[in-house]
Amino acid sequence: MLSSERARRTAVGVVGALVLAAAFPRVGAAWGAPFGAAALFWGWQDPSWRRAFRRGWFTGLIFFSISFWWWSNTIQSDVGIFAYVAVIAAAALEALSFGIAAALATVARQRMPATLAPLGAALAYSALEWARSIGTLGVPFAQLGTTQADMPLKVLAAYLGTSGITLALCTIGAYAADALARRTWRAFAIATGSVALVTLIAWIAWPARSLATPSIRVAAVQGNIAQTLKWQPGALREAIDRYTRMTTATDAQRPALVVWPETVITDRQGLNNDPQLLARFTMLAAKAHTTLVAGSIDIHQGGVYNGLFFINAGGLEAIYDKRQLVPFAESFPGRRFLWWLPYVGELSGGFTPGRIPGVYPTMAGLRAAPLICWESAFGDLAYDQVRNGGQLLIISTDDAWFGTTSGPYQHAQIAQLRAIEFGTYVVRAAATGISGIIAPNGVWQTKLPLDTQGVAEGMVGPPVGSLFARYGPMPVWILTIACYLVLLLVPGRRGETI
Repeated sequence: MLSSERARRTAVGVVGALVLAAAFPRVGAAWGAPFGAAALFWGWQDPSWRRAFRRGWFTGLIFFSISFWWWSNTIQSDVGIFAYVAVIAAAALEALSFGIAAALATVARQRMPATLAPLGAALAYSALEWARSIGTLGVPFAQLGTTQADMPLKVLAAYLGTSGITLALCTIGAYAADALARRTWRAFAIATGSVALVTLIAWIAWPARSLATPSIRVAAVQGNIAQTLKWQPGALREAIDRYTRMTTATDAQRPALVVWPETVITDRQGLNNDPQLLARFTMLAAKAHTTLVAGSIDIHQGGVYNGLFFINAGGLEAIYDKRQLVPFAESFPGRRFLWWLPYVGELSGGFTPGRIPGVYPTMAGLRAAPLICWESAFGDLAYDQVRNGGQLLIISTDDAWFGTTSGPYQHAQIAQLRAIEFGTYVVRAAATGISGIIAPNGVWQTKLPLDTQGVAEGMVGPPVGSLFARYGPMPVWILTIACYLVLLLVPGRRGETI
């Protein structure tokens, strides 16, 4: 009977992982997230934290293998079948967060009052999700909170960030699992009602609930040059001509800011070392009376950087170098010691990380805070930019690496959360999509679909701000951990179920 019970709980946990994976694009069943969380927490129940850890790790392996499968599209051409091995290996590492969360849920069940143990389990998951999403090797994709970008819970991001939405989903899910286990729905009703009440209050006080009509015209150019062609001989000339032509077509609308995608100008000597091309882009910016933001290669002091070039009528104004490089693609952590491993050369990328957060004035009259591709998925990096005076988030990305998989859709969804978290407009330019302009309430003002060529034009305005923009993600994470520890000390009857 015990063995059957373990198998049943493992199976339910796997179902939960599948439902949670389906909550992300491209399936996009965001409404299923609390149900998936409920199945996950119910399946993790076990008297032994060690068994709970193993079960949690296994369900995490399933969840992350599905959620990260689009990565294989990026590296398959370089490493062949090993691309799938890499995805599974990454999923196995990220699944440790599920395993630890499951173990902590068991500790909560044993050490916290029965009515508070589900909250402890939710806090543990939320804290572990954030922990796996920071740092050089952090992987900030597949955060449950991002699934709610178009759902009512999204408003919580303006106060507690994406992790706050995750906590809300897990609170509902954990109390649902508790209700099923204890055959009483009182605590579930109170928890769900509390989440709904907090969400309502947050919405009423939300600065982005009522936006002033924006008046600054901007544009994001999506040239749709396939990744297979981008670095080929002759592709640079095609990229220059296409993006110049598309930008010139916006002259009649006079956008104050025009954003091109990441490394769209594949100038191998470095755009900063190409005065002729810089002069051409300067003339383009002067004619359009705009600030042109172009992604290209920046080479200086012996380093090769993934840069964004800010060009006005007066010439090159500034260069922002990408600080958070994609591990094993743009850089290889520990390459100096691991040079002997297979495919290290193909996965090293060769880029040098930038060191300085950059916020730059533009013709739009707003200080632009750039984030290059992978960086936009890190809430702490976006917070650095806003804290340094950024009033408009610019996301320049090359999602062409991901083809037509779920990757570009997930990445674009994350951009919506950045807009909500910091109460700013976001201008997103992607090589092959998804490009557009996002309002501080997370709604796309204009949007270009994947694999199309076009210019997303629209209006932006000053930021409306948010509580999260003021304090950032670290206090939220610390408070989450502190709440879990405090609950361990609360007196009361301990329970045996989540």
